[in-house]
Amino acid sequence: MFFPIFFESVHAEDPILISISSDLDQVIFDGKWTHAYEWKQSSYNRFVFDDGNEIHLRTGHQDNFIYVHINFASDTNIDKGSDNAMICFDTKNDKTIIPQSDDYCFSTTLDTKNSFTYRGNNSSIDDSFDIISNDKNFVAKGTASDKYDRYSKVPHTSYEFRIPLDVLGRSDNYGFYVSVYDGDSQNHYSWPYEIKNQTSFSSPSQWGDLVSPDKSLPEFDLLIMFSLTFSLMTVSIIITKFNMFKINTFRH
Repeated sequence: MFFPIFFESVHAEDPILISISSDLDQVIFDGKWTHAYEWKQSSYNRFVFDDGNEIHLRTGHQDNFIYVHINFASDTNIDKGSDNAMICFDTKNDKTIIPQSDDYCFSTTLDTKNSFTYRGNNSSIDDSFDIISNDKNFVAKGTASDKYDRYSKVPHTSYEFRIPLDVLGRSDNYGFYVSVYDGDSQNHYSWPYEIKNQTSFSSPSQWGDLVSPDKSLPEFDLLIMFSLTFSLMTVSIIITKFNMFKINTFRH
């Protein structure tokens, strides 16, 4: 079951609410809206910045992945190999000043084949993340939008991510950070809004929150718990019936 969540604006103190979806596994990872309905089953947030630029963010989760679409509708100067986007997760959401090993960032650059995974190293803000090997199921792609884009028919930068929960672990509340770099203006645009003028990474203590309000994100853990409970009940019933059968057999 899908529960759509829509917010026209987000402030730093407000969490981003992520929804569960039933069709994000059908996303074609080419960096853009491939068809009109591709990202419709996802939560929506709109970020508007002081200079009038705006970013449309879609988030959702399904099965073993978190899906993120960053649509930088204002960036119509397509700078291939320069424009880029990054998303970060504080998996324990402990908001430490120095990034720890539970903090991850994922980045991709417009129209390049490479995307990267970073992990906090408990070192310093200036050298706070190490590049690690990408999970085999991690996908990130950026490109220019086309006629199917939901927010503007003028081509602009657009990014799609698929983040494996095998990397992050399952939680209904992550620390969360979004940053997009415009190569033409050489400016970063980030959420939370208070993170300004950064050159690359930022401190998890400044990140916002990504929340599953219905606690559906850890659904796999809940399924395991239900399955174990059901299995134990079944075994208990079988043992009880077997013992009763032995007693009745002995009596006869």
